[in-house]
Amino acid sequence: MTHEAGPSDGELSRPSSLIDRILADARAGLERVEVQDLDAEMAAGALVVDTRPVAQRERDGELPGAVVVDRNVLEWRLDPTSPDRIPEATDVGRRVIVVCNEGYSSSLAAATLQQLGLHRATDLAGGYQAWLSAGHRPEPPPD
Repeated sequence: MTHEAGPSDGELSRPSSLIDRILADARAGLERVEVQDLDAEMAAGALVVDTRPVAQRERDGELPGAVVVDRNVLEWRLDPTSPDRIPEATDVGRRVIVVCNEGYSSSLAAATLQQLGLHRATDLAGGYQAWLSAGHRPEPPPD
């Protein structure tokens, strides 16, 4: 599958399905990061989390500087109170930027992270595909 399932940006202006409304509500609480601002966010200490499945990372490459966390364990790995957290997840005040393939599931994930107390959690608008389209060069997948 080349793309994540999700509406176009124009379709989000008038949500018609329940998931469209949930996505719009999630995004209303996010200060989404634009592709051109990602490097500055990383330089300022943001934790960038790539939730794309392994097949997409193998096909399209890795996002330099991102930590890979499978979507199905994201909350456990980023909750600073979880015994299963990753070493980078110790501060609820740290900026967390979730990246998926096209910026849909990452919005829902970031909203969930905010519910866990990571109030600065957000996502990358347009996801990894927008980052690629902006001319950035991915890292090759690990062997």
